[in-house]
Amino acid sequence: MKVTNLFEGIPTNLPAEMVENLVVSKDVRIERIVSKGHQSPSDFWYDQAENEWVLLVKGETKLRFETNNEVVHLTAGMHVNISAHQKHRVEWTRENEETIWLAVFY
Repeated sequence: MKVTNLFEGIPTNLPAEMVENLVVSKDVRIERIVSKGHQSPSDFWYDQAENEWVLLVKGETKLRFETNNEVVHLTAGMHVNISAHQKHRVEWTRENEETIWLAVFY
């Protein structure tokens, strides 16, 4: 058994968003994602074959969904379920604070 902490092992300098697999199985993948001022390119949409449940553990973000051009503002403790092939992107994360996501793909 390995015990870890979601808040540890985060570099102070994050030139790119950090994505780390925490659990991988046949049916489920759980990732820790750390952003700090990162956002998706304006012409990019995530279009994933899996459902994704996301919990914002720390920080703040805005997600844009292609359907109705809807923007969802998440703060720590909020979560959202994103259906497979529901196109979305990260519009914004805070530049002066880490945004820590826990993403469950199923």
